[in-house]
Amino acid sequence: MNIFRLAGDLLHLGSIFILIARLQQTKSCAGISLKTQGLYLLVFITRYLDLFLGFVSVYNTLMKVFFLASAGYIVYLMRAPLKASYDKALDSFRVEFLIAGAAVFALVFPHKYTVLEILWSFSIYLEAVAIMPQLFQMTRTGEADNITSHYVFALGGYRALYIVNWIYRFYSEDNYVDYIAWVAGVVQTALFGDFFYIYFTRVLKGKTFKLPV
Repeated sequence: MNIFRLAGDLLHLGSIFILIARLQQTKSCAGISLKTQGLYLLVFITRYLDLFLGFVSVYNTLMKVFFLASAGYIVYLMRAPLKASYDKALDSFRVEFLIAGAAVFALVFPHKYTVLEILWSFSIYLEAVAIMPQLFQMTRTGEADNITSHYVFALGGYRALYIVNWIYRFYSEDNYVDYIAWVAGVVQTALFGDFFYIYFTRVLKGKTFKLPV
């Protein structure tokens, strides 16, 4: 594992800790898309089925268990104890199109034509667009609290670091190719483009995240 992959993993972990802390401290899930969180849970379930079929390393196993457990916990918080603060009207993105699109791509362009590899490919394609309901909700409200902004930034930053990781591996490892992850990762990072610009020009300067009128 190289430093870029490790940094990406740590930033991904950080994004989840930020979100859980925000939910627990404010006792509210206002401004958070339950649909995005549900998509991430589906991503981890379909990606980590191999958790029960083989052992890679302690690090790999712990990360998979953490992502599965934390995603489930976040969905639980938003659907049960914090349900009253969830605004379904704002969280209106049609996620069925994202799921259907990812399924089609996984069937047409899988890593391999086996059940596990098709599900893995599905998870990669779905993760690329899973943030869209959250970004759509932020677009509808026109703003977001700073903690939510930090969470979204960490999510986007983790994927951007993975791109650097892939570039590093391409030049340092023999025969390293992963077109599915590369294309999906670039698409995923590109979706954060406008958000990154506002984050760097407003939030990091101590201002509230707010879309230009």
